[in-house]
Amino acid sequence: MKNLDYGPDLYTLSDENGEEQTFELLDTYEENGNVYYAMVPVYDDPKDSIAGDAELVVLKLENPDDEETLISIDDDEEYERIGGIFLERLEGYYDSDEDDEDSDVPDEES
Repeated sequence: MKNLDYGPDLYTLSDENGEEQTFELLDTYEENGNVYYAMVPVYDDPKDSIAGDAELVVLKLENPDDEETLISIDDDEEYERIGGIFLERLEGYYDSDEDDEDSDVPDEES
C-alpha cells in the first residue's frame, strides 16, 4: 500500500543574506507564462506563529539555466495585482470552508 502524505508543502528559502526561512505554500497562480507562489512563514515554535504578522509572501518562479528559483517581484504594479488575486482566491477558499461548516449546523426554527 502506498504511503500517502497529505502534509503541507514546505519550502526552505534563503534570502540575499543567506539566512534560511521555511514557508508553507498556500496557492500557485499562472498568468502569461509566469508562475507565482503565495506562501506564509512557518515557525518551529507555535507561539512565534501566533505572534507573527501572518504576512503573505508572493514570489515569482524564474528558470535561469533550467534551475528553478523563486524571486521577489520588483514591479510594484505586478506585485499588487498578483497579491490581490491571491488574497481573493484565499478568501474565497476560507469563506467556502466556513459555509461548509455552517451547513452542518441545523437551522433553528421558531
